[in-house]
Amino acid sequence: MDSSSSNNNNVWLFYPNLIGYGRIVLAIMAMYYMSSSPCCAMICYALSAGLDAFDGWAARKYNQSSRFGAMLDQLTDRCGTLALVMALCKFFPDHLFLLQLSAVIDIASHWLHLHATDLSGASSHKQSTNWLLNLYYTDRMFLGFMCGGNEAFYILLYIRAFWAGPLIFGSFHFMSIFPLIAFPIAFVKTAISVVHLYTAAEMVVAHDVKLRVEAAQKAQ
Repeated sequence: MDSSSSNNNNVWLFYPNLIGYGRIVLAIMAMYYMSSSPCCAMICYALSAGLDAFDGWAARKYNQSSRFGAMLDQLTDRCGTLALVMALCKFFPDHLFLLQLSAVIDIASHWLHLHATDLSGASSHKQSTNWLLNLYYTDRMFLGFMCGGNEAFYILLYIRAFWAGPLIFGSFHFMSIFPLIAFPIAFVKTAISVVHLYTAAEMVVAHDVKLRVEAAQKAQ
């Protein structure tokens, strides 16, 4: 470990946060190209998503973990996916409600979980007493599979909007096969987000109850 890095308290310029700023620029470029240039959009989107692995590595290697970095990382992930889902709402208007629902569950669950973690005093948002969430956060292979499969579903659906491929039967095109394969993973990922939302709500309610009990005790 680089001791000079560990003694540096300029959080704005931590290596993982610099990577995070790059991810944001790439995500914005992807958003700009999503309507007209799918190749440019997907290259920028994939680079932004791929750099997610490097900011965590840099944080561990240089002892530069920070709450700001964790929030920056999660916001970039969530907003990047949200932007892609918004584009899909344009390309697949018949599935608008389901796409909206998936985005709302994703944003709401992670937002409440992050705040619940702060209220609980936990050192990291990647902690949970729930067995499923504990597996999700502690098993890197499972986490990578779920997150990668979820992203693959939306990306493949986006590609399908531009390149449908040949008709196989009826109105079913060849490129529709691939998002269908990834859909079960995205569905399970959304189910995990629902668990996220519920357990985070439990934590916030428990915090409220604790404050009320303490206030009642002080009033006696």
